[in-house]
Amino acid sequence: HGLPRLPRLGVRRRPAMAGRADPGGVLSGLLQKSTSNLPKEISVDDKLRDLGCTGIGRKIAEAEMDIAKAKSEGYLWGNGTGGTGTEGSSRKKFLAVIGVYTGFGSRLKRNTFRGSWMPRGDALKTLEEKGVVIRFVIGRSPNRGDSLDRNINEENRKTNDFLILESHEEAAEELPKKVKFFFSAAIEAWDAEFYVKIDDNINLDLAGLIEMLNVRRGSHGLYMGCMKSGAVVSEEYVLSYLLSSSSFCIQTTQMASI
Repeated sequence: HGLPRLPRLGVRRRPAMAGRADPGGVLSGLLQKSTSNLPKEISVDDKLRDLGCTGIGRKIAEAEMDIAKAKSEGYLWGNGTGGTGTEGSSRKKFLAVIGVYTGFGSRLKRNTFRGSWMPRGDALKTLEEKGVVIRFVIGRSPNRGDSLDRNINEENRKTNDFLILESHEEAAEELPKKVKFFFSAAIEAWDAEFYVKIDDNINLDLAGLIEMLNVRRGSHGLYMGCMKSGAVVSEEYVLSYLLSSSSFCIQTTQMASI
């Protein structure tokens, strides 16, 4: 009768694997997909760019370069540009430093000032002892050391009433920079409550100004000045003027940016 029949074992067929001929391809694909989700390494510059900070960083770098250049040229008062101020916390506290903008061709105007509202000689020193410094503010000639520079040096030796900005080139197109150079140099040289900038085509009521500033001693961040808007007419031999009366004087607690 033969051998007994054994029950048939169930055999499940394994489904075909895609890419079975290269099973490593599936694994590598999974690895690539996994690693693509990992955070990428980025540089500091890339992060700053993403945050929109590259402009700020560039401005900071430029400012640091300007400061380094000014120090190397002896611009900062503590590095040899001269002046009558002293450094350190023991510096004398002045009420005001008044800078009178002047140019190489304005000697007649300066002499007129010295003979009117602006003290000279011993009277100028006495005024400084009372807390008010006045200086004519001027830069250097584009041709360093020429007759223009020598004439200013000689005049200053006689009058001792100049603030010479060694790092500033005296030129009409450089006037905006002169403002920054003046205020920076004045702050380095004298510790004052107020720093005043005027032009050499006005007569100043010095006593009135001193009285007004004395009343405002201790006013932190105070700015006093005139704001103008609108077209300005400029004609030869005629003072510039506004087409409309769109000017006004302000007094605010916001410090002007320099």
